Amino acid sequence: MFPAKFDYLSPTRIDVALEILANHDDVKILAGGHSLLPLMKLRLATPLLLVDISKIEALSFIEDRGTHLAIGSLTLLADIVASKILTSGAPLLVQIASQVGDPAVRHRATIGGSIVHGDCAGDLPAAMLALGATFVMQGPMGERRIRAVDFFTGFLETAIFPSEILTYVLIDKFSGSWFYEKFNRRAQDWAIVGVAVLREETTRIALINMSSTPVRAFEAEKALQNGATGPEASMLVATHLDPPADSNATSEFRRHLAQVITRRALEAVS
Repeated sequence: MFPAKFDYLSPTRIDVALEILANHDDVKILAGGHSLLPLMKLRLATPLLLVDISKIEALSFIEDRGTHLAIGSLTLLADIVASKILTSGAPLLVQIASQVGDPAVRHRATIGGSIVHGDCAGDLPAAMLALGATFVMQGPMGERRIRAVDFFTGFLETAIFPSEILTYVLIDKFSGSWFYEKFNRRAQDWAIVGVAVLREETTRIALINMSSTPVRAFEAEKALQNGATGPEASMLVATHLDPPADSNATSEFRRHLAQVITRRALEAVS
């Protein structure tokens, strides 16, 4: 199916892109296109104007900022996988990015596009939760920052305003242990369930495809802080969650998978 008719602009500067967003309604931003274009072809998204920001070179970078790492929103997943800075300071992100799609996808998909799309079955949003990332947006009122844990608000919905652009991601460097695993039927399929765990002084557990949004397993994390063993905490990983049921798995099967993978993850990082 072909997308509905739309206009197209391709600015090369952030200020120009923001001006376009401020002066038009029913606009969608195009970064890599792997999430948006399929929705447009199915006419689940029908913007009147498509603003292609892929030529804004200022949004593609990976920087070491002392205790933090900064990643521009247009940084390709292939560049994340190849980055020595991230391999040293955020190896969990490198591992997760390396499992997204295939090389052709990773050479086109951007970290910002995946984050703003906010798919509960996506790898990168869960990575951001496990890493405790902060997202930096630019809009008509200037810069705004929001934590990953507050960013994903509903199914394919996030806290970014229509007039804003995600400009970069901030991640604390970490030297602890980590684990990531997703269960799928075939390579390159969306994860039926996935778990990302990062352990330093405390442990963060992020879940894929266990709710309408990417989520943290706060009950399991709290149990670990209170002295629970890995197997005990893993049984709490799906508390208060309502996993989706579809042709790949029932809700109960997803609960079981999440518990099994989380137990495996906590054993690996202990």
